[in-house]
Amino acid sequence: MLTVKELNQFYGESHTLWDLDIKLNQGDCTCLMGRNGVGKTTLVKCIMGLLATTSGEIEFKGQSLQNLPAESRAPLGIAYVPQGREIFSQLTVEENLRIGLIVKKNKKDIPQYVFEIFPILKEMLQRRGGDLSGGQQQQLAIGRALVVEPSLLILDEPTEGIQPNIVREIGEIIQKLNKKKKITVLLIEQKLPFARRIADHFIILDKGHLVAKGEIKELNDELAQKYLAV
Repeated sequence: MLTVKELNQFYGESHTLWDLDIKLNQGDCTCLMGRNGVGKTTLVKCIMGLLATTSGEIEFKGQSLQNLPAESRAPLGIAYVPQGREIFSQLTVEENLRIGLIVKKNKKDIPQYVFEIFPILKEMLQRRGGDLSGGQQQQLAIGRALVVEPSLLILDEPTEGIQPNIVREIGEIIQKLNKKKKITVLLIEQKLPFARRIADHFIILDKGHLVAKGEIKELNDELAQKYLAV
């Protein structure tokens, strides 16, 4: 579904991503891991067209994304929930969700399944986004991404700053989207127990290099200590 080939990226003189080769198959739930500053968010921003790449190739369903502007990628079926959620605090829940419809020019209604997955959003349609709790804002951010009915959902640190009981709920939602709705998921996550519970596969970056990948059961304590421990 998504293929990254020999991808390189620079911030000025700093070489941030080095010859990355990554492949996500349809239906995968893959966790992208590594310490802070190793290039995880940089990679997903390159996939979304928010950062320019220096060389290499990114393909989605066999189509090259390299020359497509960022606004042309979401309509292909790629949704992105950035770190920090980035909801519009002064807009209502409904207005936030409808912003996601902009890329679906022939769609005017919020898909009903968004409210089936997040019933709290239906209850709070007229509440301002800024009045929601952190967990509710994360549900809103994911719901807004789902409005485009994506086949690939990219989530950057969805559990950051959220209470443990809501973290479990978010994990169950991701599993439901992946297993029942058949949405392929690329998840950036620091919490090892969460990753092991949610993901099928893992990818570890270190200083912009891909250093390990495989099925989640292969993510052993030695790898975790070497590349993930603070």
